[in-house]
Order: sequence, then C-alpha cells, then structure tokens
Amino acid sequence: MREFTLHVLPSPDGHYGVEVRQRLNGRQGPQEYTVVRAWGTPFQVAVSQILEALRRSGYRAGDLHRGRKAPFVLKEEWGVRVALLLMALKPLRKTSRMERIADAIAEMSDEECYYWFSKCVKTNRPYSALRALRVLLAGEH
Repeated sequence: MREFTLHVLPSPDGHYGVEVRQRLNGRQGPQEYTVVRAWGTPFQVAVSQILEALRRSGYRAGDLHRGRKAPFVLKEEWGVRVALLLMALKPLRKTSRMERIADAIAEMSDEECYYWFSKCVKTNRPYSALRALRVLLAGEH
C-alpha cells in the first residue's frame, strides 16, 4: 500500500498551495518524494475535490488552512486522485479547460485514476501521458 500525504505550502502573499507526497517502501527502506505542488488557479479549481479527499480520509474541510503544519494522510485512492488532478491542472492557464478536466477526473472510476496516475509518474515520458490525458478529458489539442 502506498501512503500519500498532503502538505500545506503557505506563500508570502497570504495565500497557500498544496504539495502531494508519496511514500514508497523500497529496498533501502521507506522513501518519500514529491509528486506535485500546486497553488493559484489550478489549486482553486481543484479545492472542492481536495476537500472531498480530506473528508473521505477522516478530516474536516476546515482543517485545510494556511497555518496548518501537520500533513494530512490521505487514503490511497484519494491520494492518487488528488495527485492526478493537480498534475493535470498545474500547467494550464484557461480556467474553463481546467474545470472540464477537473469534472472529468471527478467522474473517473478509481481504476481509471490508478491507470492514468501510473502512466503519468512511472513512465519515461510522463509529460506525454499528461498531455494525452488532458486532450482526452478536455477535448482540445
């Protein structure tokens, strides 16, 4: 089982973003690495799904705030979903496209999320997989 944590990243301008980390058990013991960081518009578009992931992982929506120091431990399926969502949204600029992608990811089954997550983090060409996912979900090139 993979463990995902969500960390709050405060910014100097008074806002905040988030970072999703994954902990894997390797030959040399557990290793943690950053999957994705997001703030600004991509974070704002994803916040409703992030709050749902927190609720499903045993937290309250009010627990997510700029001053939080302790990481949230997410259930695996919700960690995968949030990481995939933020990876897909992060480089985009058009809010309408971000919203279409976010809605489509919200409708995905857990199996689809796991499939795309593995394509986006475990391949030699993760950007190609992310681009394919965006084209599939948003219908744009």
